Amino acid sequence: MSTPLVEARGIVKRYGPTVALQDGRLTVLPGESHALVGRNGAGKSTLVTVLTGLQAADEGTVHFDGEPAPALADRDAWRRKVACVYQRPTVVPELTVAENLFINRQPTGRGGLISWRRLKTEAAEVLDTWDVHVDPDARTADLKVEDRQMVEIARALSFGARFIVLDEPTAQLDNREIDRLFTRMRALQESGVTFLFISHHLQEVYEVCQTVTVLRDARWITTAPVAELPRPALVEAMAGESIAERRVADRTVAADAPVILDVEGLTSGAYEDIDLTVRRGEVLGLAGSSGSGKIELAESLAGLHTPTGGTARLDGERLPFGDVQAALRAGVGCVPRDRHDQGLVSSMNVGDNTTMTVLGRLGRHGFIGTDRRRTFAADLIERLDIHTEGPEQPVSDLSGGNAQKVVMARALATDPRLLVLINPTAGVDVKSKESLLSRMDSAREDGTAVLVVSDELDDLRRCDRVLVLFHGRVVAEHPAGWHDHELIASIEGVDHG
Repeated sequence: MSTPLVEARGIVKRYGPTVALQDGRLTVLPGESHALVGRNGAGKSTLVTVLTGLQAADEGTVHFDGEPAPALADRDAWRRKVACVYQRPTVVPELTVAENLFINRQPTGRGGLISWRRLKTEAAEVLDTWDVHVDPDARTADLKVEDRQMVEIARALSFGARFIVLDEPTAQLDNREIDRLFTRMRALQESGVTFLFISHHLQEVYEVCQTVTVLRDARWITTAPVAELPRPALVEAMAGESIAERRVADRTVAADAPVILDVEGLTSGAYEDIDLTVRRGEVLGLAGSSGSGKIELAESLAGLHTPTGGTARLDGERLPFGDVQAALRAGVGCVPRDRHDQGLVSSMNVGDNTTMTVLGRLGRHGFIGTDRRRTFAADLIERLDIHTEGPEQPVSDLSGGNAQKVVMARALATDPRLLVLINPTAGVDVKSKESLLSRMDSAREDGTAVLVVSDELDDLRRCDRVLVLFHGRVVAEHPAGWHDHELIASIEGVDHG
């Protein structure tokens, strides 16, 4: 067997108390396309940052061609080994293709000045060598996504790298462009280029890859030839649940329960033509991969974005867009995706954070009784089981789980008709997670309509229905009682398109 081009063993990476990767392993042979798959949070991105020398592993080893990986500070040595082409461009849009290919290493002529003629000639040679049909003088911003990706690949190859990581390369491409990308990948493979291919569209793994590695819960699960791993087995490896596992008991919302939220044809840059309803006392889940548009959709309903088309009505009244305060007044409570940046005012105490959305109710003519606010805050602290010394404690002193409970308390303080929860249990401990989810259940029992966006299957299991978004469109609906593998198959694009 040939020496692996890349081999990573026992990779461990921690960020404070969070273990982002517990046992990362990868063996990629020269000239293959190797898929790396796993659900959001499985550890894929962390493994890639270690493989590309962006950060060092806390434990474990990386070898290229049997030799230890370069020192982290030796960027030139890393560039000769590996490059990553991300969804978002790393080229400078205002520069030409030639300038981007040789950025920070322009050929010079007399007097040390840049030789523009040599720059253009050498750029044309690089593009020709790798069969990239792009004008060296073209402004990179004017290129199509697929051509820009090929320029990034050519730039990496021009450094000497023969191992290219493609991170969700098809996310912004249509079917014809995807076919062309795959044709180019196969041609490059024949020229000795090796790919690590990361995609949420499992169909693509079967089309373009020879081997697949699965990560789950920050650990290596399996590596297998694609031809020997049927799709159900691949989904099962990602889900960690066999096909025969039990179903959760069905939950029903009364068919005549009034519709609280009614969305029709909602469209923006991140999602398209979304129709959905949430009834009184119903919890609707939104699932999808990171580029699915699920978070942007939920944030639009909470007033954070303005869609380009369509309507949303709350109890028959049009929901205001692009204005968080107006959405709050209309009856929307929200737990945003980032509790630090969007959810908490870190300089304020627990009591002030929990009550800031309801100050108008706690006093008249702009005067707020301190005792009344303290009592109200203490009631919320008790209801959500927030572990704190009291309302006066700085919110910055709290653990992640208790800080998230403060954000939830504030969302519930207004007695919202619609509660929008975005990744409500991300990064919190098991006990806090259960406490937050039980508050979601209580809100449902109180007749609140709840919309929950999450990557966590445990959050989605509490929902009456789960809608799956894929590339900005609703592609599946799962009633309560779904199997993990069914939902993951929808999220990963297995059973559609």
